[in-house]
Amino acid sequence: MDITQARNGDSGGKTKVIVTGATGMVGEGVVHECLMHPDIEQVLVINRKPCGIVHGKLREIIHADFFDLSPIESQLAGHDACYFCLGVSSVGMKEEEYYRMTYELTLHAAGMLCKLNPGMVFCYVSGSGTDSSEKGRSMWARVKGKTENELLQLPFKKTYMFRPGYIHPTKGLKHTHGYYYALSWLYPIVKLLVPQGVITLKELGIAMIHTVTKGYEKSILYSKDIKILAER
Repeated sequence: MDITQARNGDSGGKTKVIVTGATGMVGEGVVHECLMHPDIEQVLVINRKPCGIVHGKLREIIHADFFDLSPIESQLAGHDACYFCLGVSSVGMKEEEYYRMTYELTLHAAGMLCKLNPGMVFCYVSGSGTDSSEKGRSMWARVKGKTENELLQLPFKKTYMFRPGYIHPTKGLKHTHGYYYALSWLYPIVKLLVPQGVITLKELGIAMIHTVTKGYEKSILYSKDIKILAER
């Protein structure tokens, strides 16, 4: 893996971002949009394994334990945004383990980033069924809801919860789930029938970039909000 070290110092008005989950479909798509966008100067990805991307804007830190970020703490300061795309599926997981890998891990990382970057914009990828009341029947939705609620209390410059429905993948990326390709032929039909319930991965990535450069009036963004923000 050839990792290009980006320069430190004055950003010249451009944005420096951190992306987690770059070895997943959403994270890879967000990184892809950031690397192509003229407003983004540097992308720092933090992964447990190499993401396989080589680009002049990209720096990569391989770090196995997201519950202990102290060994890489000095490298996390000086960033304008974090696009937190790291997550696990709740399928087959007990609530205690899902809570640890979703709520505890996310809040640990966010707490450190907030301390190091008080002017940071923090974007968290949740889901359209997330339960803000934390009292519903769905285990994953309760845990995601609690995670969102706690993130919104942290003193970031601004915090956004992304709740997309169906995400249409970006062609050519490596980490797209197989079932997305299997269902991709349905996308034009679903888009026609439920236009506010679907977005593209490109729209998601651009919307995240725009949270820093343009802002949005809501803290919880559904698919229709993501589309609006991406078009600003």
